[in-house]
Amino acid sequence: MKLVNFISNNESLSSIANLIGRVGLSVIFILAGMNKVQYYDGNAQYLVSGGLPEFLLPVVIAFELIGGLFILAGALTQLTALAFAGFCVVSALVFHNNLADQMQFFMFFKNIAMAGGFLALASAGAGRFSVDHKLVKQ
Repeated sequence: MKLVNFISNNESLSSIANLIGRVGLSVIFILAGMNKVQYYDGNAQYLVSGGLPEFLLPVVIAFELIGGLFILAGALTQLTALAFAGFCVVSALVFHNNLADQMQFFMFFKNIAMAGGFLALASAGAGRFSVDHKLVKQ
């Protein structure tokens, strides 16, 4: 049964996998937040097209940038991952709900998959290479 749990039974592999997973989950949101700053007007229009008020855009930008950095650093990981899981599901439902459109279909399920990744991260915690680990050790 070692094959089934070869990562979780090895602390070093588990910590490295967790770090790589956090990098993968965080980078898309850090880049998205930066994109929203760079192309603010177009993103504001897109937000309004989804039925949301434009004043939410700075909140979304802050959430994506700060939350993305928290996930990357492994800080408040479980709470931040839960918030991102919810964010991904809401984004899928609001902006990618036209499942007849192939691109929206894939975007919808990309968001659902990311929500699953964030739930797995919330369950596992940040791992050894994280701010959370340093805070708990003290």
